[in-house]
Amino acid sequence: MFRTFLSFASLTVAAAPAFAQDSVPAGPAAAPAAPSLCTDRPTKSNFACTVPQGMVQLETDLGNWTRTDAGDTRVDTILYTNPTLKYGLTGSTDIEASIAPYATVRTRTAEGTQTLHGVGDLTLRLKQRLTDPAGQVQIALLPFVKIPTARTGIGNGQTEGGVAVPINIALPKGFTLTFGPEGDVLADSDGHGHHAQLVGTANLGKAITSKFTLIGEFWVARNFDPAAYVTQTSADVAASYLLRPTLQLDLGANFGLNQSTPDAQVYLGVSTRF
Repeated sequence: MFRTFLSFASLTVAAAPAFAQDSVPAGPAAAPAAPSLCTDRPTKSNFACTVPQGMVQLETDLGNWTRTDAGDTRVDTILYTNPTLKYGLTGSTDIEASIAPYATVRTRTAEGTQTLHGVGDLTLRLKQRLTDPAGQVQIALLPFVKIPTARTGIGNGQTEGGVAVPINIALPKGFTLTFGPEGDVLADSDGHGHHAQLVGTANLGKAITSKFTLIGEFWVARNFDPAAYVTQTSADVAASYLLRPTLQLDLGANFGLNQSTPDAQVYLGVSTRF
């Protein structure tokens, strides 16, 4: 996903989360069915749904390529998987950890090419759903912290964090609208302090069938680094397909709309729960 971008505010159309429990046969022996698979993939948006209590969910890129051009410099970043592992603590709370186990950053300039390999940064998150999972509107709090496990050049070697507020609204005819305001605390580019970044998303997903969802997205971010304020924007498209109730495939592409934003990103991913 396009989460390698610095963010400020974003508008996203993503796969519609499951807001209601699956129905079960009536009768004293009937046991409640587990909720349908609901993920934070694809696109940059997050969703208010949480992993059922005591269950584990894996959401990962199978491959993720990003290209950035600036003058005579081109940077290609490749993530060889990028897993997020989630565990349901309660019916409305889960904990999450994500890290790219292997990444390549290739920088090409007029003077030559430099290639770095290594592990990415570790991100820890806690998601607290605030609303009824069967409601038309769902809201959650999603605080997170990034721990610098990547080498310089793949990461910036700094601890950073923030909090997102996923807001999902179920609309008629299979549409879901998502907003995602977010505030981050990021390291200054000179390494001597921290500054704010504002992020927002507005996301509209359309369930074409019970298994196939199309997604459209606009993303924008404002970074208040004292060295220079930077605004980034992108237009994103994605699709997801539910192979079975607990196995989803997805793919997507993100396109930068200004010179401060990576030019393109393409990814393929999978999610499952067990």
